[in-house]
Amino acid sequence: MLLWLTEILLHYYSGFNVFQYITMRGILGALTSLFIALLVGPALIRSLNKYQIGQTVRDDGPESHLSKAGTPTMGGLLILISVIVSTLCWADLSNRFIWVAMLVTLAFGGIGWVDDYRKVVRRDPKGLAPRWKYLWQSVFALITAILLFASAVSPNETRLLIPFVKSFSPELGWFYVVLCYFVIVGASNGVNMTDGLDGLAILPTVMVAGALAIFAYVTGHMNFANYLGIPYIPGVGEITVFCCAIVGAGLGFLWFNTYPAQVFMGDIGALSMGAALGIVAVMVRQELALFIMGGVFVIETVSVILQVGSFKLTGKRIFQMAPLHHHYELKGWPEPRVIVRFWIITFILVLIGLSSLKIR
Repeated sequence: MLLWLTEILLHYYSGFNVFQYITMRGILGALTSLFIALLVGPALIRSLNKYQIGQTVRDDGPESHLSKAGTPTMGGLLILISVIVSTLCWADLSNRFIWVAMLVTLAFGGIGWVDDYRKVVRRDPKGLAPRWKYLWQSVFALITAILLFASAVSPNETRLLIPFVKSFSPELGWFYVVLCYFVIVGASNGVNMTDGLDGLAILPTVMVAGALAIFAYVTGHMNFANYLGIPYIPGVGEITVFCCAIVGAGLGFLWFNTYPAQVFMGDIGALSMGAALGIVAVMVRQELALFIMGGVFVIETVSVILQVGSFKLTGKRIFQMAPLHHHYELKGWPEPRVIVRFWIITFILVLIGLSSLKIR
């Protein structure tokens, strides 16, 4: 919306041309979402406290978590508001990639909202039944995948880009739909699995979103894409603004979510932010890079799969508790130590993922 206003003002003053640059709007998008989060956060937390929308804690979890019972949850609403408003302000709303990213984020946020609402308002500890949650995730992911495949205007939009490999980029055909589905659903659940400690999920989300912003910018810039030897996709550079909005909103949320947390994001935040990372990775053709950069999300998800599989097959558990961060807590690691070390690991993995732009 503000981009449209600056285009009108450009006729009267050439200085407004600076807002045509994606980099400038990305910076403004991050600052806008950060400001919104910091401004709205206290009021939202007060409202959640007022209506007693508090976190329920697992009885079989670490004892240190018992004190967190009642901490306001559904704080992911703060992230969603900040991201969407900032994107609407600074992104080119005629760009199809922007609308796909926003709609997927809102759709998965809606699934999370239903789950959180049932848990904390209706006091149903089961929330939205897993089969229904997975069903709706699948429906939205498949619709998105088919839409992107059908609307592709360039062969590069459906090729598989393999990190660190320059000369091999196969056309996926209809397998693109399958890959897109698994990336969106997998990323959404991966972030959700990781969201168990104060700030554990949100800063890795911020770091990965920042890296995807770089991928989006260079993929949508013909000169940079040709120089780096990656597929050029017209228009996808606009996704940089969306990613920057996630960065700003995530940092704003972390202001209130850092240990000890004043608010938790809940499924409304975790599912939506995971889906946002997944859909962006698909659009910029960096699904495998996301697998590397989001390694913490991957290992958290794998730890749950291994734990459940091992218990069902052998009756024995591999970890003291899953997801993995709880295992380290039960081994005696203080919560801040687990959080910061997972942050450091994510930082390293993001750098490795970004290096694939040049090492090819």
